[in-house]
Amino acid sequence: MEISRILIIEDNLDIRENIAELLELGGYQTYQAENGKLGAMMALEHLPDLILCDIMMPELDGYGVLHVLSKHKETLHIPFIFLTAKAEKIDIRKGMTLGADDYITKPFEETDLLLAIENRLKKSSGAQTAVSSSSFEDLFVHKIVKSYAAKQLIFTEGDTPRYIYFLQSGKVKIVKMNKDSKEVVLELCGAGDFFGYWGVLEDQNHAESAEVIEDCTVWQIPLEDFKHLLATNNEVSGKFIKLLSKNLLIKESKILELAYESVRKRVANSLIALSDTYADESGFSMKVPRELIASMAGTSVETAIRMLSEFKNDGYIDVKSSEIKLLQYDKLKNAPF
Repeated sequence: MEISRILIIEDNLDIRENIAELLELGGYQTYQAENGKLGAMMALEHLPDLILCDIMMPELDGYGVLHVLSKHKETLHIPFIFLTAKAEKIDIRKGMTLGADDYITKPFEETDLLLAIENRLKKSSGAQTAVSSSSFEDLFVHKIVKSYAAKQLIFTEGDTPRYIYFLQSGKVKIVKMNKDSKEVVLELCGAGDFFGYWGVLEDQNHAESAEVIEDCTVWQIPLEDFKHLLATNNEVSGKFIKLLSKNLLIKESKILELAYESVRKRVANSLIALSDTYADESGFSMKVPRELIASMAGTSVETAIRMLSEFKNDGYIDVKSSEIKLLQYDKLKNAPF
């Protein structure tokens, strides 16, 4: 019988080693990581059968780990269980809408942990058997593959929806113009994301535009194919339920942020959002137009540039020409601005 391999991502040494000892006594092979960044790298290297992950950690928090791993087809379907001392409903809701399979609140009973792991491994085994019969790409047999250059529009506000879009590679932003004709970024999309689906689901014209940030390859999926899969394929419909929940949570948080947070905090949150969407196992570093940061934060370009200069002086980021590298993810995210 093959031994199941479990990755434990937990910054508390005592908790991490106690869990590892318990699981090894239960017949599992374990790997250990003391922070989120190392945990994401180990997940991609070892491809464990299940991941246990704390939420509040240095380098990269648990939400960031889940987001990074969801971008890789090798780790997308690995069962993911959050270990958290934060029992508030909003934290649990956020984890589940991001795609977590379960959560366990610390302190926990040893039997509860073992049962949760056993159940998730059983469900994963059945799901993988079903998924292996046809690849995700094969589901969309009539898709049209198109390439777009930076700053091109894929669709605009008011267009009649003709396709659902899947981002195979590159970077895209979903934007809307406010009453003052200023661009507001609603969502960032990276490889593996769907977009352009709200108009289809609501049977209305597009209420936003999709603009390319970085050269990309996009699948255009005909509406009839998409609607048929929603009705007949549990994997696709389940993915969209999570996607819609995540999207609503992001919009809810954005409204609260624009209403109550300082401009310094909004610029910091914009950098965190960019990192959560586009960081890889080596961290976040990319060429970021200052106009993008300004529209995400709801401020002027001049103010965004000034905030970036302050963050550089504080040691949170490094800036070279148009490229921004995030040096202190956890400190920037939790700084009391």
